[in-house]
Amino acid sequence: MTKAVIEVGKIYVSASFNNTLVTITDEKGNALGWGSSGLAGFKGTRKATPFAASSAVETVVQKAKDTHGIKEVEVYIKGPGPGRDAALRAIKASGLKISMIADVTPIPHDGPRPKKKRRA
Repeated sequence: MTKAVIEVGKIYVSASFNNTLVTITDEKGNALGWGSSGLAGFKGTRKATPFAASSAVETVVQKAKDTHGIKEVEVYIKGPGPGRDAALRAIKASGLKISMIADVTPIPHDGPRPKKKRRA
């Protein structure tokens, strides 16, 4: 069984303070593969390290390159975690051509209602 060759894809990196999630999709948004720091074999606080994030990205990218033949990607990064930069470096080092990098971290425009004033 041979998979369809998909040359261009998208990589979504969600970097939280506890974990880093990586998903590779085709241009339409259909998932081709995913991984996380936990899936890469890290547990507890070590999941929140840059090294764990880069390991997760390497395994997912390698699998996508082997099975789907991806060569060029757009990268979407979300979240404030320590794996942001490490994930980007790992994608760059894997040999994929990065056509775009976008930060899609949600930013509240007004946020939740503030606490009521303290009584004196």
